Amino acid sequence: MGKLEEAKGILSAIGMPSSQSNERSAYVLLALADIKEQSDWKEAVSRSMRIVDIMNFMAKNYDKKYKPNTRETIRKDTVHQFVEAAIIHRNSDAVNRPTNSPNFSYSIAEEMLNLLKSYGTNKWQQTLNKFIDEKGSLAEKYSQQRDLVRIPVTVNGQIFSFSAGNHNELQKAVIEDFAALFAKKSEVLYVGDAENKDLIKNIEKLKSLGIEITSHDKLPDIILYSERQDWIYFIETVTSVGSISVKRMNEIEKMTADCKSGKIYVTAFPDKKTYKKFVDELAWETEVWIAETPQHLIHLNGDKFIGPR
Repeated sequence: MGKLEEAKGILSAIGMPSSQSNERSAYVLLALADIKEQSDWKEAVSRSMRIVDIMNFMAKNYDKKYKPNTRETIRKDTVHQFVEAAIIHRNSDAVNRPTNSPNFSYSIAEEMLNLLKSYGTNKWQQTLNKFIDEKGSLAEKYSQQRDLVRIPVTVNGQIFSFSAGNHNELQKAVIEDFAALFAKKSEVLYVGDAENKDLIKNIEKLKSLGIEITSHDKLPDIILYSERQDWIYFIETVTSVGSISVKRMNEIEKMTADCKSGKIYVTAFPDKKTYKKFVDELAWETEVWIAETPQHLIHLNGDKFIGPR
């Protein structure tokens, strides 16, 4: 029996459903354990690998070549379920790594590694039974570890948990600090967590204000609404890309063509150093907020300050 069939058998033995004990999932397991066709399971190791690394391993060692656009299928239909089942965990080398980092990686959990090393030995059944008995507690253990690095954010009076990362830290600052200073009593109509773009999204209210909802990519990072003033704040939080440029403003204007409320455009930066990198591309008559000096705004031209265009 080849390594692919053995990997499928291992996944089936620990109770993974058919969609996560199929060929694709078996190849993922082999890659993460660094098991080649001629390897012995006792040689299994735990390596941090990105999705692209996993795909490259498959192509090089098993001549299994997935198209680049199947990367998300591997992530969503195999890797995500492996994480939830405590077979693997995320970013063992850097637990605070943001979800959108190009270095986001996965590695075999210690307990699963011990099970793989026992495959084909007289300890296999005993180790398998132990793993199955502890599987629920393992999943809870790793879930708690992930929760420790999540970011608590108070939105509209409720506490939400955002994934770790500089971008979400800045979004937290905008929601809790900028809004308190410059958009008092405003409601958060939209904010997308790096892991969950639909985390907070008041579709009915957005539509009632004349904001067209077509795709996540077109929405700014944060949308606030002040009912008292009938002002809408379109806010981009920038740690690496995505300021309110003329092009970006035109995109939002098109999306909000039917919106009669006053529109305010804000680009938020974590610090002055980041702001300086983007200053040349910022659109006129927009606001700049810098989290390290939260009490101040920079207004780019125009006769109004923190008011609609």
